[in-house]
Amino acid sequence: MASSLLLGLFLAQAPLAPARAAELVVGVNLDNPLRASVAQQDDTFAQLKAAGVQVIRNDIKGDLDKGIDFLRRAAAQGIRVQLIVAPEYPPDAPTRPYMPDRFPRMWGGPLLSSADPELSRTAYRALFTALDAAGITLAGLELGNEINWAAFNRDIPLPGMGKILSRQDLRDTPEGQQIAKGFLQYMKVLAALKEERDRSRLNRATPIISAGLVAAPEGGKPFNPKLDAVSLPATIGFLREHGLDTLVDAYGIHTYPSNAQPGDPAARARRSARLREVDLSQCGTASSGRKPCWITEWGFRNQDRTCPSDDAPRAQLVREARAEFARAAAEGRLVGITYFAWDSEPWAKEPSSLSIYRCGGLTESGQLAISPRLN
Repeated sequence: MASSLLLGLFLAQAPLAPARAAELVVGVNLDNPLRASVAQQDDTFAQLKAAGVQVIRNDIKGDLDKGIDFLRRAAAQGIRVQLIVAPEYPPDAPTRPYMPDRFPRMWGGPLLSSADPELSRTAYRALFTALDAAGITLAGLELGNEINWAAFNRDIPLPGMGKILSRQDLRDTPEGQQIAKGFLQYMKVLAALKEERDRSRLNRATPIISAGLVAAPEGGKPFNPKLDAVSLPATIGFLREHGLDTLVDAYGIHTYPSNAQPGDPAARARRSARLREVDLSQCGTASSGRKPCWITEWGFRNQDRTCPSDDAPRAQLVREARAEFARAAAEGRLVGITYFAWDSEPWAKEPSSLSIYRCGGLTESGQLAISPRLN
């Protein structure tokens, strides 16, 4: 008993081991699966199992009992969940309104700066208690999503100035100072998540991943002239300054490389340079003092929605990306990749351009994206 306890404590404090190319955690996103019926969820589990998928990324927000049932049924199929959790907010938290007519994909809701660490702690304690009772071990825990741009960080005003903010902006401008307040609250909630994870019987060694960040380059062009973001280096630098590396096992990163000219050597070189110089620029190794990265979203669009679709160009792009990921994993800078996404949201009338399960089967690009090894 004593030796088992000591082993558990060691595992909880041990750093996430660098992955070799063949040992990457490879998974796929499910988009809002709890909005599907139980029968639809079970059909998806059967598809995932047949394809050999072992890890999926999703949240279970809204109903803990239904969420635990979803996780239990996934586990019964040999599938673990990389779970996205969110901060909790007081009922009177200030909000940024949803403006679907002007900014349809910029979600409204409470400001990150009003996140409540103690309300969050209570929710996380209930989550881990339920997970332990159900015998569920997660593949990973990711707090928040894309907190460095306007879509998911409501401290970033709408409309914006079409600017990618720097560390100096976080310190010296009114907008940056407000965003920094939100980042500081995020860190307090992250500390509460880690403390509750460490109490868990089954999940004390589950890796914690920081919120998947959009790969906005320092001094780069904005995504949109009316939308703001904080650069990837500025975001991770600020969070590290306030203790990020003591709380997470990996930095969450999102990367959606260019679809231009699949198979063209010059275009491939540009994608490779962008990936290494921007998207993976903050990823560390054991000797660097930084944490490695976990790409919690990546993908390429295929606009051909016919059945069967012409998937060869996208397959070429996925093959290239997997080679780049294998190289970063061999360097110890990358520990996981989670493709976005398996299929469309449950209510979608047609396949998402990013989905890899179409027309009742897994596409060629999907087979490459979820392969546990780079062929």
